[in-house]
Amino acid sequence: MKRVSTELTLAAAITRFLQELAEVRLASSHTVAAYRRDLARFTDHCGDVPLSEITRQQVQDWLVDSHASGLAPATLARRLSALSSFFDAAVRSGWCRANVASGIRPPKQAKRLPRTLNPEQTQALLSHSDRASELRDLALLAVMYGCGLRVSEVVGLNLHDVDMHSMELRVLGKGRKERVVPLPDGAATLLSNYLEERIPLTIEGAGSDAQAVFLNNRGGRLTPRSVQRMLKERALETGADMSVTPHRLRHSFATHLLAGGVDLRAIQELLGHASLGTTERYTHLDIAKLTEVYDETHPRAKRKS
Repeated sequence: MKRVSTELTLAAAITRFLQELAEVRLASSHTVAAYRRDLARFTDHCGDVPLSEITRQQVQDWLVDSHASGLAPATLARRLSALSSFFDAAVRSGWCRANVASGIRPPKQAKRLPRTLNPEQTQALLSHSDRASELRDLALLAVMYGCGLRVSEVVGLNLHDVDMHSMELRVLGKGRKERVVPLPDGAATLLSNYLEERIPLTIEGAGSDAQAVFLNNRGGRLTPRSVQRMLKERALETGADMSVTPHRLRHSFATHLLAGGVDLRAIQELLGHASLGTTERYTHLDIAKLTEVYDETHPRAKRKS
């Protein structure tokens, strides 16, 4: 059994833990800062007492107090996770005998439905503008929405991933899993128009990103951040929903397919979801929309006064 350092206080143990996190585990500065904030709040609750005196009841009381102050279940779950990780490290280092946060369940989080754009909003994004990168932007948006791609997948496309003859794209998704997705007619036309302008850049040379489908104005591969910025600017110019994000386009693709009667398994394949459970979120979204329409239009939906 490891010898327990009974003299080590909570604050001192946290300082050592954060140092190990940064210097040994090489965690990012953002991760270390997040742990520091959450653990500092636990210290505020308990006081800087010897680590060995912290009890399971104090952890539970901290969560109850945090919940009563109005914190979201997701925030409470994150705080509990940080505390449990800290106590795991403390036990390994011999600072205390047990992880008093182990096994405590965080509050259940409400399922968040993905936000989507209606077809009119997606069409507004695809309306023509006077942007210098218009051909590229239209092709990128049409491919991202028309194929339901993640932003990392669309910027990761290379020229050899595009098969205009078969109207297909080869996509490298999460976990480096490949999938082949069909390219809709409209997206194929816009992509073809762009590639006629894009292909000469490979002859002139575009650095290490010469094979990238979507390039920036310097000939380098477009980044996810650039796509997000382009979406916001385009929404402002075309009058589309300013809250649009690449992921909302992906959610919209799935929801519009479901509303059109496409099988859930087929949508799972198109999105590259490992689990059907992930795709099933869209059935809840569709039912929520159906309920909203029912409440607004059905003569029996509203109670008679």
